Amino acid sequence: MNELILHHYPASPYAEKARLMLGFKGLSWRSVTIPPMMPKPDLTALTGGYRKTPVLQVGADIYCDTALIARRIDAEKALPALFPAALDALVSAFGAWAGQVVFPRAVAWVFQPESAAVRFARFNDEQRQAFLADRAKLFSGGIAQRQALEQVRQEWPALMGRLEHQIAHAKGDYLFGAATYADFALAHCLWFLKGTPVTAPLVDAYPETAAWLGRVLGFGHGAPSELASADAIEIAKAAAPAALPEGANEDPNGLKLGAEVQVAATDYGVEPVLGELVYSGTYEVIIKRVDERAGTVHVHFPRLGFAVGRA
Repeated sequence: MNELILHHYPASPYAEKARLMLGFKGLSWRSVTIPPMMPKPDLTALTGGYRKTPVLQVGADIYCDTALIARRIDAEKALPALFPAALDALVSAFGAWAGQVVFPRAVAWVFQPESAAVRFARFNDEQRQAFLADRAKLFSGGIAQRQALEQVRQEWPALMGRLEHQIAHAKGDYLFGAATYADFALAHCLWFLKGTPVTAPLVDAYPETAAWLGRVLGFGHGAPSELASADAIEIAKAAAPAALPEGANEDPNGLKLGAEVQVAATDYGVEPVLGELVYSGTYEVIIKRVDERAGTVHVHFPRLGFAVGRA
């Protein structure tokens, strides 16, 4: 059986979401540390250009986007479930809301001048400018929009007030009783804010929420062990992609299996990945790529939040 390999870096909030889900499941996994900004040549050999963090590798199968990574983690170990059957739509919708509403507002708080000064204190001026240029490119061309701090400041009490009320009245220690994907999809946004004393009070001012966050972070990260990026590429090259999922392969836009396609995120990090369409399911799209370093790999994308078209 192939090991779970997470390509990530410590300060990435979405990587923290994945790490916490692995901890929730009590899983062992290999940890590949990637650069926080481009270029990422070893990651690109696996993904074909998808640059967001994190990426999950299982042999020669590469999973992009934490919503899909969560599903693959659930497939690895069914219980406790990230997506309980009776709550699947609710948990998925809440996770999307956290990513599309709460996270951009957390970003606005984090990159305000006072907070950014603390976060970038370890950077020299050249590193700081390089990072900001990379992030400007990351958020160029997609539908994601920068949130104005003045508007975020106005909205934050309503967002956190509703969350505080929900947690206070939950029938259990987590958002929907037992912990689910919804908890991790929201927790990483607040974990990001807890990163400096400038933004931590935005969470700590809400005692129910702060206590809930402590419980979610208490799941830890499971049992990671370090792996060199070059070794991860060799693992992919030595492996064969897993058998494709069963079921209908009908693309809503009429793309045929075997067609050369491009897949790209629609919000940010919109660089397309090119490959052969080998699976087009209800929730997931898989393309085959052949890389001179990584060999034949299958790159998996969720259907939601991604555009699929002819290359």
